[in-house]
Amino acid sequence: MKTLEKILDAVMRFLMALSMFILVAFGTWQIFSRWVLQDPSTFTDELLRYVLIIAGMIGSAYCFYRDEHLALTLVTDRAKGPFKLVLNIFIEACILFFVIYVFIFGGLKLSSTATNVSSVMRIPMKTLYLIEPLCGVMIVIARILKYTQAFSSSKEKKGGENS
Repeated sequence: MKTLEKILDAVMRFLMALSMFILVAFGTWQIFSRWVLQDPSTFTDELLRYVLIIAGMIGSAYCFYRDEHLALTLVTDRAKGPFKLVLNIFIEACILFFVIYVFIFGGLKLSSTATNVSSVMRIPMKTLYLIEPLCGVMIVIARILKYTQAFSSSKEKKGGENS
């Protein structure tokens, strides 16, 4: 499990670093071409738009992996005992349902039915839309890793109490 966790972490960090490098490099070129050359590059304009979306999607998957995503904890912070456990399980089930249904299933359906092509780069949009199910799979793997760690640590605590 630790190997899978390290691979997932390395892949997501690499993709985020690559997207940030592309944003900085091509953003600098876009500014230079617009202000110095007086001829803005349409290619980098479109590329930056797509890379920003990809960076946001991968960043959100990484936040779920690190368990640092935005959460409304108004109710869960006040809950206690078994109700808190049931509430957390319900919330996690809702997250998984949403990610599997919208990101993975919906993203694959969107990607398979898209017929349009990006206007400047001439890339099929179905290729660009694949980031949604890819990030969905990363979120599901991250949540499963979290559940297995929580389950194994709770088992160890129970086993340690009986000794």
